[in-house]
Amino acid sequence: MKNHTLAVLGGALIVAGTVRAEKGLGFKDTPIIPGTPYHVHDGERPQPRIIETAGAVVVKPPSDAKVLFDGSNLDAWTSSKGGPTWEIKDGAMVAKGTDIVTKDEFGAIQLHFEWKIPAGRKVSGQGGGNSGCFLMGLYEVQILQSNSNKTYPDGQAAALYGMQPPLVNATSPQGEWNSFDITFEPPVYEDGKFKTPALVTVVHNGVIVQNREPFTGPSGYRKLSEYPAEHPETGPIRLQFHGDPVEYRNFWVRPLGVRDQGN
Repeated sequence: MKNHTLAVLGGALIVAGTVRAEKGLGFKDTPIIPGTPYHVHDGERPQPRIIETAGAVVVKPPSDAKVLFDGSNLDAWTSSKGGPTWEIKDGAMVAKGTDIVTKDEFGAIQLHFEWKIPAGRKVSGQGGGNSGCFLMGLYEVQILQSNSNKTYPDGQAAALYGMQPPLVNATSPQGEWNSFDITFEPPVYEDGKFKTPALVTVVHNGVIVQNREPFTGPSGYRKLSEYPAEHPETGPIRLQFHGDPVEYRNFWVRPLGVRDQGN
C-alpha cells in the first residue's frame, strides 16, 4: 500500500514464539482495530513467525480456468489510461505506470498467480517492493518483499491490508518467485442490507497464511474499513502499481458457482 520512510528504534522482543516489532515501524495515531488492542498499521503488533518453504508452487491452469496472463499478452487487462500500461519481460508482466484491472468482473473465485521483487532492488519497509491484489477491486491482499524486510504486520506480504497479518511469514528471498492461491467469497447483502463479510483464504508458497478470514470492509490506508450501504455483485481484479517493478506470471482464475447437479 502506501510508501513511507520509517525509522527503526530499539531491538526486537521475542514473546511466546512470536517476534514483537521494533517501535517506529508503523503508526500509533490511527484507529484501534475492533476486537484487537492494535492500531491500524501498528508497528508494535507481533510480527508473524518466519518460516522457510520450498518456494513458489507452480500450478498449470485447470481446463475451466480463465487465463489472465500466460506470458504472451495483456489482452485480459485494462487501466484508467485506456489500456494496460505494464510491460512484458521474460514471460512476466512488470508493474509500470498505473494500476491495471481485469476487463472481466468476478464474484466468488479461486485465484492463482506468482510474483516476485527483482533481485538487487533496494527495499525498505513499504518502499521498493510493494504492490497489491484487490479482489473485486476493493479487498487487498498485500504483495510486499517481506523476506528480511520488516514493516507493520498488517502491511506485510499476504496481509489483509490494514486488518490482519498473515499467520506466518512465508515470503521467498528477494529475486525468487512467490505463489498465491486465493479463495475469495464476496460479502452477502440481503434486502439491500449488509449481512455477512467477505471471506478469504490465502495459501502462500504452499502454506495457509489466511484461513477463511473476514475482511472488515473494503481496504483503506490509516483508517478502519466498513461495508458500504450498497455493494456490487461482481468486480474486477485490480493489481496495484506502487512505483515498484513487481513481476507477475501464471495468472489464472476460476469463478466459483453452485455445485454441479447430476441429470
